[in-house]
Amino acid sequence: MIYRADINLKKKLFSMFENMNDTMILSCLQGYMGDAWVDDSKEPTVAQIIVGDFVFYAGNPNSKIVEELLYNIPEHSLIIVKTKEWKEKIEETHKGYIEKFKRYAFKKNPEHLDYNHIKKFLLELPYGYELKKIDESLAKEPSLQKLSEDFTGQFDSIEDYLNRGLGFCILHNGQVVCGASSYSIYDNGIEIEIDTDYKYRRKGLATIVASALILECLNRRIYPSWDAANTSSLNLAEKLGYVLEEAYDTYYVHYKK
Repeated sequence: MIYRADINLKKKLFSMFENMNDTMILSCLQGYMGDAWVDDSKEPTVAQIIVGDFVFYAGNPNSKIVEELLYNIPEHSLIIVKTKEWKEKIEETHKGYIEKFKRYAFKKNPEHLDYNHIKKFLLELPYGYELKKIDESLAKEPSLQKLSEDFTGQFDSIEDYLNRGLGFCILHNGQVVCGASSYSIYDNGIEIEIDTDYKYRRKGLATIVASALILECLNRRIYPSWDAANTSSLNLAEKLGYVLEEAYDTYYVHYKK
């Protein structure tokens, strides 16, 4: 049997995840969003964190309850673990339903983000395009939600997103064609989500909208955390000033429930 952790139990899990430098772990353990599951409601030895599609494990991979935790996942999951033992357990358990690829983590140092360097990218907005902050009407705009539900999807509601989240988008002919938003939030920071309509890629729009979001974060003295899912995102992050820390293994697990 596994147990859903309340905020008090979550506080006990910080040390278990101390070697995993991912802000979505903080989002959960600090009580902002997501769920944590454990093997024991008093003294857990193994834990799982779920925020959106992202799943993290830490603790004892040989616990008798691990298999139940490994199947306690969304239909489409991105699983991240740190140790060789955990990787072997995931590859064994989900064999045939798994794809392994690299994501890219960056050093979380605000000094790497030069305000004036980033600001100049705002001047590159093409004629006929509009850069706007996501307000209530844009958060409910069908073209924004069609582009990516993850712009607002980790929040309890649109109202919750407007109160706690932050984002910008670019419009063309009244339709949202590119956006950058807070996938998740944590103490003094956000995790950035960016997407561009495939018909509007390679126009520099992602650079512009990301710059607007980063500058707003710097103005608010919160950190805009970036984690890249591919080399295109890696290159964009480095263009904006982020410094690569490491490439790490990620498992995409897909089941039809």
